[in-house]
Amino acid sequence: MNLIKLHPSQDLLAAHNRFRIFDDFFAPFTVQKPLTNDPTTPIVDIYDRDDKIVIEAEMPGFDKKEIHVDVKGKSLTLYGERHQEEEKKEERSYRKERYYGRFERSFNLPYEANPDTIRANYKKGVLTLEIPKPREQKAKQITIN
Repeated sequence: MNLIKLHPSQDLLAAHNRFRIFDDFFAPFTVQKPLTNDPTTPIVDIYDRDDKIVIEAEMPGFDKKEIHVDVKGKSLTLYGERHQEEEKKEERSYRKERYYGRFERSFNLPYEANPDTIRANYKKGVLTLEIPKPREQKAKQITIN
């Protein structure tokens, strides 16, 4: 009889990777790059509303000038760079927990977005993008006779 070591976390990850084909089916739009544990990559929430899609990205410590948003067809890309401030040393201690560097995150939208109609607001470390849906994408109530 052979003994086999079980690795629950690896087994779950392998099972999840086998079923990745369903990710596109269940999401109205997809993240182009795989999610990462890279601390410089902003965490996002995406909402589908009746007349628009809303993307909220956590970007604490960024200046507006360090954040860029590009839209081309159905692709929306967030990118920027957080610059390191001067190192601060105290007499007997040194600690560095904040992350610095460049990030880029791209999303496929379910429709082509008009860059002229997108609203961007940056407040309290959260970038909010409102992407209006084209008229043909908006839900219409049909009256039944």
